[in-house]
Amino acid sequence: MTGKFYVDDFLAYLKNERRLSNYTVIAYQQDLTKLMSFIDSLRRDDLLGLNSAEALLFPAQLHRYGLASRSIQRALSAARSLYRYLDREKLVRCNPFIGVTAPRGHRKLPHPLTADQAVKLVGIDPKSDLDYRDRAILELFYSSGLRLSELSMLDVNHLDLTERLVRVLGKGSKERLLPVGRYAHQALLDWGERRCRMAAQHEKALFVSRGGYRLGVRAIQQRVQFWARRQKLGRKVHPHMLRHSFASHLLESSGDLRAVQELLGHADISTTQIYTHLDFQHLAKVYDSAHPRAKKIGRK
Repeated sequence: MTGKFYVDDFLAYLKNERRLSNYTVIAYQQDLTKLMSFIDSLRRDDLLGLNSAEALLFPAQLHRYGLASRSIQRALSAARSLYRYLDREKLVRCNPFIGVTAPRGHRKLPHPLTADQAVKLVGIDPKSDLDYRDRAILELFYSSGLRLSELSMLDVNHLDLTERLVRVLGKGSKERLLPVGRYAHQALLDWGERRCRMAAQHEKALFVSRGGYRLGVRAIQQRVQFWARRQKLGRKVHPHMLRHSFASHLLESSGDLRAVQELLGHADISTTQIYTHLDFQHLAKVYDSAHPRAKKIGRK
């Protein structure tokens, strides 16, 4: 059997047994395509025969091709997951990617919008059904801090507009319940009145295309970029920037790092720290003012 057969089998396992989203499975597929190209470069189609010494060459090759450290780390993570699956199925004796790491790279800090820029971006004066849809998308991104894939996969029944809540399926199929802000709530109500005219019969997606079916991630990216130009922000904007802005502005107002971590769906608080480009002094102030064992004992 070819290496492609084992990769396809693994992807089917992720989709059918692990029940990962289509977006996540496609991401695995793209990263494992890099692995298969690497194995082809060894001039053999021998996925099961790859050894640890050869696995060490994989990140080096990706680095030579100009991939960033984070992209290499993701490809290695996909490779390790594949070989864990193959080991579980007793097709290999060991995982050759255990201990293989990516070259260190500088972690870029996010550049969120200012509060004024965010308000200007979402402040669309809608004229058409598509404008109402796009305003609801932008407001929900900024109101609730959703990932692009999370927003794309929303169905109508994931919204509870009475309670102003949205149910989101995040990374690792972890579900979280997020509040919907006042402006986003109104924008979603306005879009809901018009969605019925656009959505195809039996379509469950909250956001649909002109053709009536679920709006894909690429189309959402394009709409965000379109409105950044139309609203004359003077800078490039992508959906993740709205997530950055949501986290940064919420943290600046509340100082509650744990709450922001929960809202973003981060497993590790260190991710939230970098996400919101905090400096240590700010964290120290939050800690000193909030932790009961951090306060100085007064003199008697």
